[in-house]
Amino acid sequence: MNLGQLKTRYSSRIALLILMSIAMPVAFNTWQALLNNFAVERAAFTGVEIGILQSIREIPGFLSFTTVFVLLIVKEQTFAVIALATLGAGVAMTGAYPSVYGLYFTTILMSTGFHYFEVVKQSLSLQWLPKQEAPQILGKLIAVSSITSLLIYSVLWLCLEWLQLDYYWNFLLGGSVCMLIALAMWLCFPHYHAKTMQHKKLILRKRYWLYYLLTFLSGARRQIFMVFAAFLMVEKFGYQASEVTLLFLINYTFNWLFAERIGKFIHRFGERNALSAEYIGLIFVFVGYGLVDNATVGALLYILDHMFFAMAIAISTYFQKIAAPEDISASAGVSFTISHIAAVVIPALLGLVWIQQPSLVFYIGALFAIFSLVAAQYIPRSPSQGNETAITNRIKQFQGGGSIT
Repeated sequence: MNLGQLKTRYSSRIALLILMSIAMPVAFNTWQALLNNFAVERAAFTGVEIGILQSIREIPGFLSFTTVFVLLIVKEQTFAVIALATLGAGVAMTGAYPSVYGLYFTTILMSTGFHYFEVVKQSLSLQWLPKQEAPQILGKLIAVSSITSLLIYSVLWLCLEWLQLDYYWNFLLGGSVCMLIALAMWLCFPHYHAKTMQHKKLILRKRYWLYYLLTFLSGARRQIFMVFAAFLMVEKFGYQASEVTLLFLINYTFNWLFAERIGKFIHRFGERNALSAEYIGLIFVFVGYGLVDNATVGALLYILDHMFFAMAIAISTYFQKIAAPEDISASAGVSFTISHIAAVVIPALLGLVWIQQPSLVFYIGALFAIFSLVAAQYIPRSPSQGNETAITNRIKQFQGGGSIT
């Protein structure tokens, strides 16, 4: 294969990742923007039901380790397309079942597609992207996803405010577009072979322990944000569906403007500094949620929260640097399962806490951010295979095998 052919193939893989980054938010962001208002207005949800629903939503994420078994019979690229179509189908059906058990069913279907897709997309990205370019390209993919989200939220706002479309049609539109894009991916792209043969078994390695810990803490914090920050806007401050949509619109405008810069920041200053900045910011944001009594301040905290989470790509690029290439696919499913251990439990438990003291939910989130900040300090300045943690370096120094980096 000559250089021109190599560049074409590489560009085609990037194009496929870009299309994936468009398809997912079309469906998922439609579901996310409308869910809280739909659940409260049509299914009479309280904090208890929304907590249970969000815990149910995370069950497929907890079972993401089973991806490695599916890949014994289905290729990763094909599985990504199937998962996207499943996500779209779940979202398209949501508006047709305005009841507690109806929402539980469509949520399971949507979530199964979403989580398996995210596992495979992460795996393919880390396999296909060069290590030196991965932070910037992952930042660009976030920017693409954000532009798509801007368009989706703009369309939703118009549909809700101007056209007065019912929830049913909005869910159906978002889910159907996602399924059509999945069909286009199936028909228009060839199958790309992996550079390194991936393990077809579960991978849990002791030397990846810090990555697993960071992933677990990230999953716990993200659930508090996903479930209760948006619910705060609706229940405490009385935001309407159109106002929540406008809030998401602002969030993704910032992501579009800054995601690629965040990727460059990670590349320049390293994963430890990037994650430390994220966690310090999130400590203040979560404490702010617990204290806020003003709707505008609450909205500003929500925007800042969303921006800080974009830095989480540093966890993936850290793993890419320390992992054996053949471990990436199997480890992706395991890492998603680890991130969802807390996610399955936290929404339901904190839903009960929410009824008694909503602010305590966010103080618990701040505590998770503090733990994450401490863990991030163990990332070495130049992570690589054999140099996975700062503790590894100290052991080597003690044994006379190297200096601390």
